[in-house]
Amino acid sequence: MVAEFLLEIGTEEIPSGYLADGLKALRQFAQGCLEENRIEIAGGIYSFGTPRRLVLIGKAIAERQEDLVHEVTGPPKNVAYDKEGRPTKAAIGFATRQGIAVEELTCIETPKGEYLFAKTKIPGRPTRDILAEALPQILSKIPWPKSMRWGAINTLFVRPVHWVLAIINGEVIPFEFGGVQTGNVTWGHRFMAPDPVQIYSVQGYFQAMKESFVLVDQKEREEVAQKAAGLAASAVGGVPVEDVELTATVANLVEYPSAVCGDFDKEFLNLPDPVLITVMKKHQRYFAVYDSDLRLMPNFVAINNTVARDESVVKKGHERVLRARLSDAAFFFREDLKRPLAERIEDLKGVIYQADLGTSFAKIQRSGGLAEYLAQLFIPEKIEDVKTASLLCKCDLVTHMVTEFPELQGVMGKEYARMEGYPEEVCNAVHEHYLPERAGGVLPSSAVGAVLGLADRMDTITGCFAVGLIPTGNTDPFALRRHALAIVHILEERGWDLSLTAFIDKAVSILGGDVRFDADRVSKGVLEFFRERFRNMLIRSGYESDPIEAVISVSFDRICGLRRRIDQLKKFASESAEFQTLTLTFKRVSNILKKQQQSFDVSPVLFREDCETSLWDAYQTVKDDVYNCMENARYFDAYNLLAGLRRPVDEFFDGVEVLTKSDDQLRQNRVGLLQNLSGLFLGVADFSKFSV
Repeated sequence: MVAEFLLEIGTEEIPSGYLADGLKALRQFAQGCLEENRIEIAGGIYSFGTPRRLVLIGKAIAERQEDLVHEVTGPPKNVAYDKEGRPTKAAIGFATRQGIAVEELTCIETPKGEYLFAKTKIPGRPTRDILAEALPQILSKIPWPKSMRWGAINTLFVRPVHWVLAIINGEVIPFEFGGVQTGNVTWGHRFMAPDPVQIYSVQGYFQAMKESFVLVDQKEREEVAQKAAGLAASAVGGVPVEDVELTATVANLVEYPSAVCGDFDKEFLNLPDPVLITVMKKHQRYFAVYDSDLRLMPNFVAINNTVARDESVVKKGHERVLRARLSDAAFFFREDLKRPLAERIEDLKGVIYQADLGTSFAKIQRSGGLAEYLAQLFIPEKIEDVKTASLLCKCDLVTHMVTEFPELQGVMGKEYARMEGYPEEVCNAVHEHYLPERAGGVLPSSAVGAVLGLADRMDTITGCFAVGLIPTGNTDPFALRRHALAIVHILEERGWDLSLTAFIDKAVSILGGDVRFDADRVSKGVLEFFRERFRNMLIRSGYESDPIEAVISVSFDRICGLRRRIDQLKKFASESAEFQTLTLTFKRVSNILKKQQQSFDVSPVLFREDCETSLWDAYQTVKDDVYNCMENARYFDAYNLLAGLRRPVDEFFDGVEVLTKSDDQLRQNRVGLLQNLSGLFLGVADFSKFSV
């Protein structure tokens, strides 16, 4: 028999940013609990939520947990029974420990002979009883950003609990949480349907919630909010800005979305578009409105939690609040325009970037020098733009606008630089050096922005490593992991053949002028940090670990070619009939060379067997071609050339004793031959990393 269960925790308003992760954890914990308790889940576990309720639903789950069968082997039969076949103390004790009568014991045949065997069954408990015990613990484990206690209740939870609905097949699951006893009653929308409603099934719950003006499904609320916003904006001939993040936020602020379109004074349109959009989005959760030419209109759309009785009253309230915000922004904007960006460079000396790494002024000096280094390599014709952008890129941090709206850093710098007449690429770079802002985000569109972003991030990473701010576990306060991946993505997207080692060393060298540290330790640590980030990035995107390790363990310097090199190795491994035997051959070479501390030269005059000459000739024949293929990124061809060495290597091993003890000179010559061969292989990939 299968069952369905429903849990709803009614609370005071939960912050919108908490809901998604909290509901995900609730679902995962519940599913894990059922699986651990041997309760079959045929229909799935689902979580939903609004600002006032967390909902967990289990569909087609077993009414009882599976029976637990214990199978235990006991003492040998000849010890368990005497000559007359009567059970001894050993048999009686074994049966007692298993909780069964001695007559229920059986014997099984093992490689060591006959042994006693006990098979016991523990009947499964009802799912209702297990949920009654587990659900309070599951709810207590949800990792909210902040939790609270209230009144005399000892429960720690995201917000005070007002009711707990918990049923399975219509029957109440009895437990207490947050000082509230479970029942089969819920409440509808606080303002439009505040009366209690009795619930007997999952289907009945969803129907009752809709009738009570509560859309429990977050995705449904998002769709309703989008449609309502579009309809409201169309009344003034506009369309709301498409913003997935804002839509998700407003959907988690309400239980029944409705929309109203308001106005603001046209004079505020003199503010840069990003300012208007940010004020509306970040501070009021309003959607900006565009006309058919994608120009901002003096309108906005607000999402409400109720259907307004008098829309004009609601509209005026929103307009009054937004007007005050826009007036503040206009004042800050006018004040900022009184001083050009370049005058603010000195102000950065009063802004502490990090206690041990100095001020923001010191940071732009370091990253500026690093950016010039990159510009000389890749865009020497734009080096003056790079110098200018590196000086201006942090100046907006000390403007009134960014002080009030920190999310506009870079954006305001770009706007102010443009208004002051700087070259367009300089203006864009001031903003784009922050890109990408998140994993999978937009990359810099300009070369100057890319150079500046690379330099700024590398200075951050090397600086943090120098003063011991290295990410550990889940702690990464300076987002170094994200910065490292951003550098990788920019280099790959640009195709810039940059030596990562030289880049790190340059950053460390410049940093040494401001901070004292062990330069060699930091350089090695940062390079290994990048290697680990690159490895994890590829594994998360579906790459197998063996080809990744085979490449990055021997070469991790030119980022932009690594992915292609790994792809072609993967192709070679899947298509070449020689791959497995070649890998085994290389592992054999590696094992022989593991204990060799010294390098030896090769003298062909010391060869005694034809197989030595054949291997040396084969090596000499392909060596230059392999190196040429690697230099020209023809990695697949290089792998195939190495495959041609497999036969002469195998013949060499069959024909000679490499580590002969009879002649030191002969042994060293053969080891030297294998060392040359291994060096050629390792210039391409470490085949020993493959598990074949």
